[in-house]
Amino acid sequence: MPTTIFINLAVSDLARSRAFFGSLGYPINEGFSDENALSVVISDTITAMLLTREFFAEFTSKSIVDATTSTEVQLALSAESREEVDAIHEKALAAGATPAGEQDHGFMYSKSFDDPDGHHWDFVWMEPKAADGGAPELSVEEIRKNTTHS
Repeated sequence: MPTTIFINLAVSDLARSRAFFGSLGYPINEGFSDENALSVVISDTITAMLLTREFFAEFTSKSIVDATTSTEVQLALSAESREEVDAIHEKALAAGATPAGEQDHGFMYSKSFDDPDGHHWDFVWMEPKAADGGAPELSVEEIRKNTTHS
């Protein structure tokens, strides 16, 4: 059985999060959703648990990062094609996300956005041959030339 990942993120407005992730086409697991949490099904092995800040605080003694001003994690998800990267990015921006950069290295293509709570998401397509055998060698200049940040 493959390992399942549950990404837990603090959000300020569950209704807004429901609308945002629903507009990206992700189903909600209502069995694990209530007034404190929203269970967004990303894939068979990935679920984003979006928790109110108050509920999230019950699981940690640390302060909760304000994702609009600080970054704790970058959530990178694979895409089947460059076109899928573009499509999900366009949907996210239309639903209220903020663009957060893009990269095109030829063998790897990605676009990033920050969701309405500031969490950083990156959708990545990688050429299958490169994924199987590792990334081709690129110079620092080539990487910088092909990288833009919003």
